[in-house]
Amino acid sequence: MSEAISTYSISAPGFYGLNTQDSPLDLNAGFALVANNCIIDQYGRIGSRKGWTRVNSSSGNLGANDIGVIHELVQTDGTTTVLFAGNNKLFKLDGSNAVSELTYGGGGTAPTITASNWSCASLNGITYFFQENHNPLIFDPAVSTTTYRRVSEKTGYAGTVPSGNIVISAYGRLWVADTTTDNTTVSFSDILAGHIWTGGTSGTLDINRVWPSGADNISGLAAHNNFLIIFGSRQILVYSGATTPASITLYDTVGGIGCIARDSIQNTGKDVLFLSNSGVRSFARTIVEKSAPLGDLSKNVRSDLMNIISGETLANIKSVYSEKEAFYLLTLPSVKEVYCFDTRVQLQDGSFRVTTWDSIEPTALFSRKNGDVLVGKNGYVGKYFGYQDYTSAYRMQYFTNHADLGNQNVTSILKRLKVIVIGGSNQFVTAKWGFDFSANYLSANMSIPTQGESEYGIAEYGANGVPVAQYADGVALQQLQTPASGSGKVVQTGYESNINGASMSIQKIEIQAKEGKVS
Repeated sequence: MSEAISTYSISAPGFYGLNTQDSPLDLNAGFALVANNCIIDQYGRIGSRKGWTRVNSSSGNLGANDIGVIHELVQTDGTTTVLFAGNNKLFKLDGSNAVSELTYGGGGTAPTITASNWSCASLNGITYFFQENHNPLIFDPAVSTTTYRRVSEKTGYAGTVPSGNIVISAYGRLWVADTTTDNTTVSFSDILAGHIWTGGTSGTLDINRVWPSGADNISGLAAHNNFLIIFGSRQILVYSGATTPASITLYDTVGGIGCIARDSIQNTGKDVLFLSNSGVRSFARTIVEKSAPLGDLSKNVRSDLMNIISGETLANIKSVYSEKEAFYLLTLPSVKEVYCFDTRVQLQDGSFRVTTWDSIEPTALFSRKNGDVLVGKNGYVGKYFGYQDYTSAYRMQYFTNHADLGNQNVTSILKRLKVIVIGGSNQFVTAKWGFDFSANYLSANMSIPTQGESEYGIAEYGANGVPVAQYADGVALQQLQTPASGSGKVVQTGYESNINGASMSIQKIEIQAKEGKVS
């Protein structure tokens, strides 16, 4: 009598994201060993990320150069201006999204700009640009919408603005740190006046002798829950009373963990995320309860992530938090990868679900007030949108962990693979399978059929009965299947597709197999 065919099912495949840290044989079936150009959607399905489209149609004087930073100035009347830097110049997007270079509008000789890795902050309707070894600059649309000037050229300027490499706007003033001669002092401007650095309520905070674990240098600043957070590269200081700097007080310290990349710091509203020397960390909201808990959000990919970080130029690492997309992105430019941390829920161990992207390669990131995520590209500002990388397809890849099919002492003989997908109309899915940890996969292509559409008028009574909109015929669930062959004690399957204009996610996987020899 022939052996019965058994079915091994994985519902919500990839729900837990990547895990390259633990032994693949001990992993829950919800983990993935590869999740490339993927996200985990709001329903918990592994699916394709969005692509990007160009915001500006031509590059102007940016030329074929990378964008180093993107920032948005939001004024009290709701007016917004997208500002960015590249080619050692400052730019904005005008009303038609064309690139418009900001020219020098001050007196005398224009400041020399030799890099585009600015730290930006906005205060009282003005955007400030700070960068090591550079004059701090301002874009003040109340004076000019087409030029920039030195901070020192603003009417009423007082004191000496520090030429720092780090700036944040918080509690109604600018906070600046990390100059070429002093990396243990935080300077703060007068209230609502980023050009006044002496008198009023301006001042400095010297932390040279406050570090809990010996000398350190300031690597980043953040504001959260009425606290000023000062990141060193190996430790953290937390000051209370930042709303009234005259009474600012050291509240808490954290030793052994700091921030190693200025632009990895992101405030989510409930937390502050940053890259430490041991992975992506969370500075939890419970700091208000006189503790400073830190969560390792990258626990499941820590070794791979930190191995890459060790070869990175830390100043080039960028990040963004998007409430709309529910992710924290961290760029790794040397290997042209992005780590995507899903922020909807944390796993039981406190980590975030992680996927990777390998073909979008942003040089800058920013989340706008309206929720749009902007990406810096070579010569262009891009928007995270649609399902092509500009006009090109990109490859989505998902591989399960290695697992026996119910009995580790029995060889499994594969007979058929079934996968339920959503979307991906008129695209192919390549199924791959291998045995006993071998990378020599067998494969087969499965076609997602074209999905029909029905047309309906938007209005209750369409003009002349002419349809004006299209709606898909319900949820497009498609069951794909392919014969499979080969045998082994441990099985891994993978699913790949070129995303080219339509999203795709994986709902369920079924592996059908017979039992073979017992060992």
